[in-house]
Amino acid sequence: MFLESPTKYIDSQLNNLADKIEKDSPGLSVFAARQFCYQLYQTPVQIEITKERDLNILEEFILRASLEFNPPPTEVELAQILKLDPIFIQNTTNTLKSLQTLTLTPPDSRITITSEGKEFYTKGSLPQPPENKIIYAITNPLSEEINWRLSAAISKSPELPNLADFITVENTIPDITNLTIEEFKQQILDSDLGIHLPESGQIVTDFSVDKDAEKITWKAISILVIFDVIEEKLILQAREGNKILESVSNQLQEMAEKGEILLNELRGLPPESIASQTESILELKNQKVEERLQKIQQKANEIIKQTRKKGRKTLPKNSEFILLRDRQIRPEFLSTLKAATQQILIYSPWVTEEVVDQDFMQLLQKLANNGVWILIGYGIAEKQAEETKPMSPEVEEKLLTIRTPEDLPAAQIFWLGNSHAKEVLVDRKIHLSGSHNWLSYRGDRNFRGETTYKVTNTDTVNSAYEYLQARFQSHAENLWESAVSNQDINLAIKSLCIWGALGMAEIAFQELQYHNWIELFPVWLKVVIQGLRSQQISPDEPIFEKAISWLNIVDKSDKNIEDLQSGWQRVIEAIARQNRQAALSLLNEAAWAEFIRLKISSTDTPEKFILNL
Repeated sequence: MFLESPTKYIDSQLNNLADKIEKDSPGLSVFAARQFCYQLYQTPVQIEITKERDLNILEEFILRASLEFNPPPTEVELAQILKLDPIFIQNTTNTLKSLQTLTLTPPDSRITITSEGKEFYTKGSLPQPPENKIIYAITNPLSEEINWRLSAAISKSPELPNLADFITVENTIPDITNLTIEEFKQQILDSDLGIHLPESGQIVTDFSVDKDAEKITWKAISILVIFDVIEEKLILQAREGNKILESVSNQLQEMAEKGEILLNELRGLPPESIASQTESILELKNQKVEERLQKIQQKANEIIKQTRKKGRKTLPKNSEFILLRDRQIRPEFLSTLKAATQQILIYSPWVTEEVVDQDFMQLLQKLANNGVWILIGYGIAEKQAEETKPMSPEVEEKLLTIRTPEDLPAAQIFWLGNSHAKEVLVDRKIHLSGSHNWLSYRGDRNFRGETTYKVTNTDTVNSAYEYLQARFQSHAENLWESAVSNQDINLAIKSLCIWGALGMAEIAFQELQYHNWIELFPVWLKVVIQGLRSQQISPDEPIFEKAISWLNIVDKSDKNIEDLQSGWQRVIEAIARQNRQAALSLLNEAAWAEFIRLKISSTDTPEKFILNL
């Protein structure tokens, strides 16, 4: 079941890249990585370059005269002023005209300086006759980038599989002729070719494309198939070195989702059926769960072997890994739930009324009354509609009747799907996992030789918790996005309760603030009360100060003001029961002014307010 390196189909040249991706981004697993190549295009471009030289004395005088004389002089008048043969003046003005710095204005041909001439006069220089040169644009059809060369690139034969033989990726070749002269100059400047140097007086003044682009050398590209454990989906990614090609990656992803390419082809394997491919993907999606279970099994077996060597018949009572079989499993499951004080997370492929019976419901309600949140995920198929044993609506309705004392859903159940996991986590202290279906099989008949491990080892429990928590958190985020888009209060409440169950009340509050959803403020307070009741939330959490400061946007005429008043009264009461000083510290001068303004308190001092509570 495990995807060790031989079955991951990673080219040897990409092993380091795959390792880096997995190391830098926990929760990502590189399923396949293969190198391909694609062709670049080369276009010869003719450019015009001008260089500058210092003005001589006669050139400087003529340009200065055109600026300062009013009206500007003629060539004859300049010759008379300087007592020179007119031929010298005409030769110099002809040079200035050829450099587009001077013109002769009709009807009497008076000299007139051009805007370009003014610029050069200010610098004390003149452009020399332009020089033509050929440079080469190497265009990348995937990244749509242009690289510039002084010499033509030599075409090489491909050394890697041609990407075009596997997929057709829409690409475009950047059209150089669409560049403005300023854009062109900037590209040449950025390319460090040393031919456009404005500070040194060497300037590219024009460019033209006389030939079409031709295919030349090949460039390597890496295609990776990555599994995101948190989002539970496969990601196709195109890279050049460490750089991700976003547009190509998006096209690959879309083609894979439409079935236009098969992952096996990208992995360099013979094409297989879609069904076989789907099975291998599903195998990958359960990799983390299976790896954890394998490690737990190894630890438990080591403890059993050590116990036998010592001649003992029973495991040490403080063992962090305990093996349970058949009849032992359900009693341990129920006793573990009964010991919960804050939080229960369960993943079970199936859920039936046989297990979710009246006794089970009474147990959950008793836990909820004491502050415990219960989150249940279920489903084994890739799509909910494909479940062969769907949960009955009656079971879901029963579980949703489990409420907190503030009438919030203390137990939530939702389809997450696509997992063989059979796990229970209680208070981030105890982890139950194995082959037992927690919510569809009671284990009191037709014994199946099932095994389950009860684990209290901190590192192992934390690893399991992080995985399962991420699945529930992702579901809460999806619900929240839908709630915000549709302004759906019921979905929003579910999200807030999931965040509360996961100890993420601060994230819930941040989302309320960001979307300015003041209507849900009283609901958040009820979530916090449940957290305080179970001591999952500490009375001196900084979030309480932030929440009080948000009261300044509340109007005492708001329709939910009564819920807000009673909510804050219950919150302060719950804090004061655990830490009276923490409650008093919260009610500083600014906070107390808001409590009075909104009639949360009718007493004249925080001390009396807390005493009355």
